[in-house]
Amino acid sequence: MNQSALAPQRRLPPFALACCAAALASLVAPASAQTATTTLDPVVVRSTRIETSPFEAAGSVDVVDGARARDGKLQVNLSESLGGVPGLTLRDRQNYAQDQQLSIRGFGARSAFGVRGVRIYVDGIPATLPDGQGQLSNIDLNSVDRIEVLRGPFSALYGNSAGGVIQVFTADGKGPATIEGGYAFGSFGTQRQSLKLSGETGGLGYTVSGSHFETGGYRAHSVTQRDIYNAKLVTKPDEWSRLTLVANYVNLNAQDPLGLTRANYQRDPRSVEAVALTFDTRKTVQQTQGGITYERDIDGANSLRVMAYDGHRATTQFQAIPVGTQTPALHPGGIIALGREYYGADARWNWKGDLAGRPLRLVVGVAADALDENRQGYQNFLGSITGVQGALRRNENNTSWNVDQYVQAEWRFATDWKLDAGVRHSHIGVKSADRYIVGINPNDSGSTDYNATLPVVGLQYAATPDLRLYATAGRGFETPTLNELAYRANGATGLNFGLQPSRSDNYEAGAKWRHGTGLLTVAAFRTSNENEIVTLTNSGGRATYQNAGSTRRQGLELAWSAEYAHDLRTQIAYTLVNATYRENFRTCTATPCTTPTTTIPAGNRIPGVARQQGFAELAWAPVEGPRASIEGRFVDKVYVNDGNSDAAGAYGTVGLGAGYVVKRAGWTVTGFGRVDNVFDRQYAGSVIVNEGNQRYFEPAPARNWLAGLSGALSF
Repeated sequence: MNQSALAPQRRLPPFALACCAAALASLVAPASAQTATTTLDPVVVRSTRIETSPFEAAGSVDVVDGARARDGKLQVNLSESLGGVPGLTLRDRQNYAQDQQLSIRGFGARSAFGVRGVRIYVDGIPATLPDGQGQLSNIDLNSVDRIEVLRGPFSALYGNSAGGVIQVFTADGKGPATIEGGYAFGSFGTQRQSLKLSGETGGLGYTVSGSHFETGGYRAHSVTQRDIYNAKLVTKPDEWSRLTLVANYVNLNAQDPLGLTRANYQRDPRSVEAVALTFDTRKTVQQTQGGITYERDIDGANSLRVMAYDGHRATTQFQAIPVGTQTPALHPGGIIALGREYYGADARWNWKGDLAGRPLRLVVGVAADALDENRQGYQNFLGSITGVQGALRRNENNTSWNVDQYVQAEWRFATDWKLDAGVRHSHIGVKSADRYIVGINPNDSGSTDYNATLPVVGLQYAATPDLRLYATAGRGFETPTLNELAYRANGATGLNFGLQPSRSDNYEAGAKWRHGTGLLTVAAFRTSNENEIVTLTNSGGRATYQNAGSTRRQGLELAWSAEYAHDLRTQIAYTLVNATYRENFRTCTATPCTTPTTTIPAGNRIPGVARQQGFAELAWAPVEGPRASIEGRFVDKVYVNDGNSDAAGAYGTVGLGAGYVVKRAGWTVTGFGRVDNVFDRQYAGSVIVNEGNQRYFEPAPARNWLAGLSGALSF
């Protein structure tokens, strides 16, 4: 069926309404803003390691303020806050058993669950494991200070799977003790309660935050409960050093509604496939982690930063795999149980000086991370009862680790010129020890290693005080994750150690222009990959992977953001990505597979990547009193499989928000309400790429509402 049948024809006008409103404000508001400051508020980004402003960075980096990320929002998903970042796609799947769907410039789009191809950090602690698999579920938006998004070649300096980097920093406790509580509620039985205590006393800054979220879900069988607790302590042992302690806990219980076939999606987007109910598909997660960071200024030229962390994550997932499929002796079952211990450290030395009489800054560091995974598989039935834990069918210990060294430098070799360069060497190991050697199930223990050296270079020219031009180039690589290694296409047991890393050449050129309180950014990029990791088979609830030929991702990013007089602000972002396979390759339609037979032709689009997407927001946000906003989003059609035989249609949506802020005698009280998908569009908010049962579509909610009230008291 042609993808155009999925969506109504009139998709763009709602988005255009918000886009035009934001553009109109951009043209009109400057006339009333002549008395405003002519420079942006100073912002320093740390994702570049050599601290600088977004304007001075020789690459694409965006900073989202934490207060703005929370304003008038549910504060549960990053997708609420990052829509205005060009090049980034973050889709709320309405399925908390599978996390949000994140990609940057097409990297990570193939992930059926979790995050891969993009590195995630929270307060410097990797939320991406050494194998490249990451997750977003432990981010506490209630305590976030800022979110940084780094794209382009310099992302490779973070190592494996760095198609982009998202860094989340929680707020330091400052000032008098402040207690803040909030309650939000909305459509589909959604509610969230939060409590936060922050402040500084005796040289100790503290922020302690907790929240409870629950929802009945837009779709059937999608009930979710999630609790997050986050704590951060900051102290200065002396005037030259800083010590930071962080701790985080997450408890998640979520039903999994799975995707829908096209027929069922068009019939009833709120429905669920029968197999989800038969096997009671669901997921539970418990995660606890902690970290410590010590920073010291040795002298005016040298400083040191050391970070160490440790964590545990337990995951149990019930899948919808037919009983008959699980019966063969070599099948690993329909329940995945993972116990993961992860830990690591990063140490870096910073130096400021001169080279040939011109300013030079240098960073030298080493990072080591490890993952110890106990993977078990069980049948998801007992006799005729399904959706319960049955017999053990898989038991193994998998370890993955990396030891990386990196060097990065910034040299202002001329008055208007800056050279940024760096290199990272990564060594990654994977080892599996089989503990389930029963009957015809053999010993599948094994190991493999991956190595890569990743150089990056960038050149920037200050054409005027308010205009920067730059070009960057670099190498990147992406290893297969343990989840992608987990199964073999021929039906044999054990990890697929034949799968190799994908390697890429990355190029970007761009410009940044400041005008009054506004910033315009333009970036053109091109990434060529060899040995792209793609789906080989996806059937019976199991996906296997292979290395295909070359792929290409190229496109354009545009963004404008500004603040004007009378508390108006605008934000506009547009992304064009042309992501295609450059060589033919073959896949299979069923497992076991020994000889692939289905040809995927060169020129097909990489599934999960929209060719175009846009965002526009116009907001009126005084410090006190009434507030209002209008927001529009547009996403082009998205192919659901490598064969490009079907696609989720393009869509445009509009959201409206309003609120009121009162400040009195130490109190700050904020109320808000918003309506999303105002024009009640039916669309698939995300897709499950290459889903073997053709359950590709994850419907987005119809028109829905949210309201909330929060209060903060400073003592």
